[in-house]
Amino acid sequence: MPEVSYSASLVTDEEVAVIMEQGGKHSPEHVEAQVALGDQLIVSSKEIQALGAFDKADRSVAMDMLGFKKQLVFATHSVALPFHPSSKKDPAVRYGAARAHNRHMEDFCSDDDRLMGVAVLPLDSPEHAMAELDNILAEGHEAVWVPHRAPIGMSPGHVDLEPIWVRLAEAGVPFLLHVGGAPLQALGSWTVNGRAAVKDWMGGGENVRTKDAALMHQVPETFVSMLVLDGVFERNPGLRGAAVELGAGWVPEMLKRLDGITKIYSRVDESVRFERKPSEQISQQMGFTPFPHEPVANFIENSNDDLYLFSSDYPHVEGGRDPIGKFDKALADNSDETKAKFCSENFLRLFPDARVPA
Repeated sequence: MPEVSYSASLVTDEEVAVIMEQGGKHSPEHVEAQVALGDQLIVSSKEIQALGAFDKADRSVAMDMLGFKKQLVFATHSVALPFHPSSKKDPAVRYGAARAHNRHMEDFCSDDDRLMGVAVLPLDSPEHAMAELDNILAEGHEAVWVPHRAPIGMSPGHVDLEPIWVRLAEAGVPFLLHVGGAPLQALGSWTVNGRAAVKDWMGGGENVRTKDAALMHQVPETFVSMLVLDGVFERNPGLRGAAVELGAGWVPEMLKRLDGITKIYSRVDESVRFERKPSEQISQQMGFTPFPHEPVANFIENSNDDLYLFSSDYPHVEGGRDPIGKFDKALADNSDETKAKFCSENFLRLFPDARVPA
């Protein structure tokens, strides 16, 4: 399913109505047509009409066809209430919505161990967040999606949230940042230029548009930078995380910037006198998925090959029509070791339990 935007849904009422009339499933004819695509499945099967977009049995068929050994599974519209930064709901309601989402995710992935269900965990109420994290770990979720905006009224590195990061590190469960974890749109004023409105990547106007795409890296970069500057990675070397489907062109400069800032400011700021440079902390403890159109070889040259992960983004349109082919071409001049890191080994460093026996 497509990622959530705080302001609008990507799915039309007509699409939802058709599916609900069929008992919440694609019609047998639609499924048959999707399966008939064969090797062209990832090219043509997209969004809510994709094979396995919301039916777990169909998703297993899609996994067979795609040949992926593991896939992180993110939900869409069910994260709007728990993640919405201006929600007026009582925390019990917001975290109750997170609880319902996480139970459903557990069920969706329960019949196929290739599917790695991603739970959601708002950080706005440390007390409620810790209680829900207990549930998440008890259910066996393999990753936790946290919003990459600032928690309400605090930094993600606030002392009241430290038990969350400690617990994730101890459990060996990575946290994930993902498109939809913060508002997708640029501040409205930036889009007002006296000219006609532009379309988004879906052909409408309510999701990621040109200016949004140019700025969407700023919020996850800020989130990761705050975790570093507040010492979260330094204090918790077992903590693992990844920024998924948020691009990676911003990563090399972020590493250089954080290394430079901490070197200079550590003279007067004891809190950033780290044993490991920020670039080392991030390289050892995080991963980033580039978009298929991005020059990942250039990113590696300007940082290192431990940082970047393959993502098909199936069945979302952001993954493009041929992510494998595009990444193969981009890395054609790199070593076999670097290619293996990108395709699997960096992911397995973050998710060691996901390694499939030979």
